[in-house]
Amino acid sequence: MKNIIFTLALSSTLTVFGQVNYPQTQKKDVKNTYFGTTVIDPYRWLEDDKSAETAAWVKAQNEVTFNYLEKIPFRKQLKERMEQLWNYEKISAPFKRGNYTYYYKNNGLQNQSVLYRKDKNGKEEVFLDPNTFSADGSTSLSGVSFSKDGSLVAYSISVAGSDWNSIVIMDAVTKKKLENDIVDVKFSGASWYNNEGFYYSSYDKPQGSQLSAKTDQHKLYFHKLGTPQKSDKVVFGANQKRRYVGGVVTEDARYLIISASTSTSGNELYIKDLSKPDGKIVTIVDNFNSDNDVLENVGSKLYILTNRNAPNQKIVAVDASHPTPDNWKDLIPETKNVLSASTGSGYIFANYMKDAVTQVMQYDYNGKLIREVQLPGIGTTGGFGGKKQEKTLYYSFTNYITPGTIYSFDPQTGVSKEYQKPKVDFNSANYESKQIFYTSKDGTKVPMIITHKKGLKLDGKNPTILYGYGGFNVSLTPSFSVANAVWLEQGGIYAVANLRGGGEYGKEWHDAGTQLKKQNVFDDFIAAGEYLIAQKYTSSDFLAIKGGSNGGLLVGAVMTQRPELIKVALPAVGVLDMLRYHTFTAGAGWAYDYGTAEDSKEMFEYLKNYSPVHNVKTGVNYPATLVTTGDHDDRVVPAHSFKFAAELQDKQKSGNPVMIRIETNAGHGAGKPVSKTIEEAADMQAFTLYNMGFKELSGKK
Repeated sequence: MKNIIFTLALSSTLTVFGQVNYPQTQKKDVKNTYFGTTVIDPYRWLEDDKSAETAAWVKAQNEVTFNYLEKIPFRKQLKERMEQLWNYEKISAPFKRGNYTYYYKNNGLQNQSVLYRKDKNGKEEVFLDPNTFSADGSTSLSGVSFSKDGSLVAYSISVAGSDWNSIVIMDAVTKKKLENDIVDVKFSGASWYNNEGFYYSSYDKPQGSQLSAKTDQHKLYFHKLGTPQKSDKVVFGANQKRRYVGGVVTEDARYLIISASTSTSGNELYIKDLSKPDGKIVTIVDNFNSDNDVLENVGSKLYILTNRNAPNQKIVAVDASHPTPDNWKDLIPETKNVLSASTGSGYIFANYMKDAVTQVMQYDYNGKLIREVQLPGIGTTGGFGGKKQEKTLYYSFTNYITPGTIYSFDPQTGVSKEYQKPKVDFNSANYESKQIFYTSKDGTKVPMIITHKKGLKLDGKNPTILYGYGGFNVSLTPSFSVANAVWLEQGGIYAVANLRGGGEYGKEWHDAGTQLKKQNVFDDFIAAGEYLIAQKYTSSDFLAIKGGSNGGLLVGAVMTQRPELIKVALPAVGVLDMLRYHTFTAGAGWAYDYGTAEDSKEMFEYLKNYSPVHNVKTGVNYPATLVTTGDHDDRVVPAHSFKFAAELQDKQKSGNPVMIRIETNAGHGAGKPVSKTIEEAADMQAFTLYNMGFKELSGKK
């Protein structure tokens, strides 16, 4: 199917299968008053994820949606090609723990990757197989942590994609379970202190629904092996109300590093000397004005990655005996490019992002530049992490047309060697990616990478997916996706805009898309679509916009502000009710990016003016829309998507369909089984193409 072309329908119809009969969504008289303004919330009842009414609504909506999707003639063809392309062996970089070398492997279409290990003689065995955790593959392995000597392991399990995890404790050598699971753990790994026990974080179990009730006081605990969970000691957070708290033990087991924050941006930093029986928690950073992370320590010397007085980040060094910022000394100064970092083999690897692509520099612990690492090409690199004694490190390389390949790296010589190249039935040589810079509404230059088949005709008729995120300091860097590869094979264009609100150009770029500047993000995305149309890549009849989570908000805002610009909208697990997002689970922690409706009259009015749920208007011709969410999403609760879909179905003027696809036993996305991922991706592409007017796919494989 590599040479498939799209065949357009001869007639231009507003609906694919005639008028859609949507389930009736009851309206109830619910109102809130904000600063003297009354806001009606007729679908508030859909927020109750435990009610029989909501369950019935979900079932009815799914029946309509899947009945519609099943009638798309090439839906099955897309799914089969996606399965075919997805079916290749995937192996992770190896890591050593104790006497074993561990690595993840997926034979192609396994729902979850399997953790294998080899002993010193090279004998391979399965260590953990998450595919055995549940019949449908919806229970996933969300984290693995070994004790320093590799003899003990604590691994986390997520059921149906929930952020609430349980931790299983096991003898890593015999694979024998040692004690009862640690339950109700959220936003946490496990960090071992020798073989005595480990640190983990969680919230008190909320009243009401565990999937939607607010959680805002995170606590750091220490679990001592052989004792019941109820006796676990609170190390931090009992007297300090913080939404996110994490504790990590340094590689030498000397220090406990504690990070605490009230939002997703900015954190306090603390340290405790574990070598002293009466060691106290000492403050390093006492405010939330910067992001700070202890990368490494050598004895009492700490290496900290920070954006304090350095929006693009830098690395500083300080002695743990006097760790406050007034004693920090620049080790690797800030540059014009955004810095992230890792450590391994006794070196620091500075990963610089230049216009959303990677450069890597290797430094010693004195800040001396050893070399620029020669990478395989232009794209995204991750890795270069490991323990100090490791002789070989590993990293991955990918871009939009290059499947992720693992390389080994010798830190002494700087030589990289191909370690694991996937055998994918995709010919990268037939495609190209090009980075352009377009101008947003206020004159800001914004980068976008456009990927398509070589020789593409710029006639305005190419089906195009424009993807964006634009928030939370998240950077969209080039990476390969099987679903996108299928889209490209079929002649589609895939464009990714690096919007303000992201992290591509550091803290200033992030802040330029937050709170009262959030409209900049939407303007950037709109300008990206206008650029693609002006340059004849596509036209409004063939343009789809796509985004998930904060990107779902992006799609919802743009489709309500500029519905005529696009043909298809694909908001996934979106934050869509901006007046109430902070009342669910850990949503209040997103206030740095959004602000809340309770902050001020100005903030309330600003949010209300772009909140997708509150800006669907009667009699407007909205694009064909496929909303996607999961019934166990406890990050961005599905009520956002439910209410948005209900508003659109009630007020849509045209026959453009408004569907909601609700995955059962699925959360925000992490740990989703491969089978469900493929089905959802195929459905999105089938819905998109059909609503652009394509009736069939033709061509030979």
